[in-house]
Amino acid sequence: MGLATGNQTYKRVAQSLGHDGKAGPHDYTAIHHDQDRALPENCSSRSEDYLQILARATNDAIRDWDVISGTLTWPQGLESLLGYARAAQDSGLEFWQKLLHSADRARVAANIQDTFASGAERWSGEYRLRRADGEYLLVLERAFITRDATGRPTRLVGSLMDITARKQLQDQLCRSQKMEAFGQLAAGVAHDFNNFLTTILGYSDLVLCESGLKGTIASHVAEIRSAAGRASALTGQLLAFSRRQALEPHVIEVNSLVQNMERSLLRLLGENITVVCHLHREKSGAHIKVDAGQLTQIILNLSVNSRDAMQGGGRLTLETAVVSLPDNEEDSSGMEAPPAGEYVVIRVVDTGMGMSDEVKAHLFEPFFTTKSEASGSGLGLATSYGIVRQSGGRIRVQSKIGQGTNVEIFLPRFPAPASRYKRPADRKLPVGTESILVLEDDISVRHMSVRILRSLGYQVIEAANGDDAQRLFSANAKQKIDLLLTDMVMPQMSGRFFADWLRKESPETKVVFVSGYLSESLHPGDRVENGMFFLPKPFDPEQLAKTVRQALDS
Repeated sequence: MGLATGNQTYKRVAQSLGHDGKAGPHDYTAIHHDQDRALPENCSSRSEDYLQILARATNDAIRDWDVISGTLTWPQGLESLLGYARAAQDSGLEFWQKLLHSADRARVAANIQDTFASGAERWSGEYRLRRADGEYLLVLERAFITRDATGRPTRLVGSLMDITARKQLQDQLCRSQKMEAFGQLAAGVAHDFNNFLTTILGYSDLVLCESGLKGTIASHVAEIRSAAGRASALTGQLLAFSRRQALEPHVIEVNSLVQNMERSLLRLLGENITVVCHLHREKSGAHIKVDAGQLTQIILNLSVNSRDAMQGGGRLTLETAVVSLPDNEEDSSGMEAPPAGEYVVIRVVDTGMGMSDEVKAHLFEPFFTTKSEASGSGLGLATSYGIVRQSGGRIRVQSKIGQGTNVEIFLPRFPAPASRYKRPADRKLPVGTESILVLEDDISVRHMSVRILRSLGYQVIEAANGDDAQRLFSANAKQKIDLLLTDMVMPQMSGRFFADWLRKESPETKVVFVSGYLSESLHPGDRVENGMFFLPKPFDPEQLAKTVRQALDS
């Protein structure tokens, strides 16, 4: 500990931190009753008793450091706060020094040195001290410094308060605020991005439907449309994250999910960890019915655990396979064996430090974690276990100390779904002749929606904001408005506000709300109530046509 930089006082301090044995706990009382004067030599026994009771009530430790003689004593709290018996201490610097966390020593030394040199009477600092059981406490020390006539520091008496729990709560609050801010950012980005995707999906279908394209050009447009569909799934995951709610399960091909994650894993795990994928080669694919966003999160959680177990680097292997499990299969891992049947298996294998049998026995218990509280809540694996069980699957873990960990996720195999996409020309969209008011502030989405609805036979009036829509309605008071198609979130006047106004003027008008946000994530005043219709962005012509027809026919 470098307390002796360029100063004789600090050379002596670096050799010993202790107490001269002449003063007692009454000195601490004097500090707090009159910190503008030097510590008195004597104090009544009544004050001394009061100090001891007060110090014990706070459970703070007190250290009394005589800077001149270089001795250090602990009048109070050595045993109650840190767990050391009084006989365990010595009178020099070494005892306190060895309790300080190695990462804090230089900082604390420099801080005290600067305070001594500044002539200040008070010093405070936060640092970690090792308890007798080996755990570290974060303490806040607040001290008073006495000086001689020349201003040289002669004594420092400080109280040490355990602030470990308070610091943990502060850290948890900061993490929570960061996640909340990120959730709001994710929702905002997804909302704006969904407007672009709605335009791409809509006009791609219009090109394929109206132009009768065939051959290479039609194939290229279909690829654009397919890419927009995949991007739509991504924005759905962002919205699900922002509102912390589950997505609906769908039948997906497991290899496509793992391949889409590979690049993200490389960025997440770092350069010292190699990611290897061994994927199944089933010609018909290996399909599972899961929430893709939840399964992705499970694999990410397992991968992060593997990264933490490979501090010096290593290899993470992702495998997919199809297996048939017989009845009453014995599971050597001690986990509950999946029922007989055909399963798709996802394996996450690392070359890390492995786990003991005791850790494996508690692995999926809520709040159980081998990490510090600042690094994990202990809910990741418990949540993963519940999600897999709800999907009809099982998780099996095999691990030994020094031999890495192998986590296997068994999910029931499902038949491949029908073709995901058919050209709009192959489908007959529902038509109508009713009058529709389209209220949408995004010009591309508005023009695309109007074009589709007019092509289906509807009479369409369009407006870019609530004020324009009110003027149009008033100007065409004799024309009946059968349906309002309105964006929910708009500047100045929200779609919900205009819809409430319109339904008072025209109670028979049906309403379809459109938004790039999920319905549940909207402001409570904008939520869709029972009997109302909601069309999430991005949408394609078929979804628009069916939702409008359903609302009109209700």
